[in-house]
Amino acid sequence: MNALKRRDFLTRVGGGAAALLAATSWPASALAQGRSRVVIVGGGFGGATCAKYLRRADPTIAVTLIEREPHYVTGPMSNAVIGGLRSLDDITVSYDELIDRYGVNLIQGNVVAIDAVAKSVTLDRGDTLAYDRLVVAPGIDSVYTAIDGYGTEVTERMPHAWQPGPQTLLLRRQIEAMDDGGVVIITIPQMPYRCPPGPYERASLIANDLKRHKPKSKILILDANDGFPKQKLFMQGWEALYPGMIEWVPGNKGGRVTGVEPETMIVFSEFERYRGDVVNVIPPERAGAIATVAGLTDAGGWCPVDPRTFESSLQPSIHVIGDAARAGKLPKSGAAANAEGKVCAMALAALLNDQPVGDPAFINACYSLLAPDYGISIAAVFGLTTQGIMPLPDASGTSPVEASQKYRRKEAEDAQGWYDSIVADTFA
Repeated sequence: MNALKRRDFLTRVGGGAAALLAATSWPASALAQGRSRVVIVGGGFGGATCAKYLRRADPTIAVTLIEREPHYVTGPMSNAVIGGLRSLDDITVSYDELIDRYGVNLIQGNVVAIDAVAKSVTLDRGDTLAYDRLVVAPGIDSVYTAIDGYGTEVTERMPHAWQPGPQTLLLRRQIEAMDDGGVVIITIPQMPYRCPPGPYERASLIANDLKRHKPKSKILILDANDGFPKQKLFMQGWEALYPGMIEWVPGNKGGRVTGVEPETMIVFSEFERYRGDVVNVIPPERAGAIATVAGLTDAGGWCPVDPRTFESSLQPSIHVIGDAARAGKLPKSGAAANAEGKVCAMALAALLNDQPVGDPAFINACYSLLAPDYGISIAAVFGLTTQGIMPLPDASGTSPVEASQKYRRKEAEDAQGWYDSIVADTFA
């Protein structure tokens, strides 16, 4: 994929091009005669996109979206908040357009039970809602017990900041309060986890902030993995922008974290112990708790699904999308969740109208900022194969390793355009 075509491809991913590639084919004129009921649990990029596109596909379907929070704070660009480049308000979006423009019924609440036999969900306040089809988009939960000494009570001292919101601001405040010459430790779990390049972008934007305000400081990355996405591009950028400031320790060299001692701010790996002034512990992850409660998870903690419809392999008439789903080689990202939401919406419209479900296609695009004017990216098209959802041959691209600063600056600008586009495509 050449540079010009690739850039056009990426900047359109959040909007119309993604909608076309992520749609299955079924007759748009075949509208339901009755009023089918679809309940969607979780209003992130997967759930909100599904609600919007299902109402667009068939306005006769009653769509209810249940979300715990009154607004959504996006994971994409949250590292820019931690790095001091944005405020939390900048990445907080409203559900108003889904309600007013598309007729989605929004309920602010927390689902505590799902009855797959009775086809109903129960909220913590006691309300019960019936459905014909249910979509569960619960995001992720952290597996705190995987790290000795870590737990929810420790997150105020060693924040994970992997669920955008208060933890994001807490980590930002800790970095601001750290003395010049301090050490920031970032621990990374074994894949899969939400947003695979995210921790490395985080290290980059923290380094950008430290370079300007606390240039004697260091960043230590303790990584359970032996490699990571866009590794060559990240390391090239670190050497150019922050020489000697970021150290990466892979799993096979002792980067796999086994425990923490919050009182002394010590992190234990398999071979060493490290002390940090700020410690960002990103624990291993699994599907959000309601997925386990509903019997949607496998032994690995994720939700296996039919790759054509995203219907659960374990519970009938329940579909799982977003980070919680185990959907072939699709990464756990905002762009993938957005594409899954569209595919699921088209599948639901077809199923509820007794129409055939076509073969889906998906786009995943990921921008990473290493500095406000330095961006890198990767994008791929995925399709349904005999091995499940897989990247299609000759349908992917990354930033060129040998690129000018002008190119990197343009990619940083494109990152903003991609973010604005996918937020609008999901919520507006």
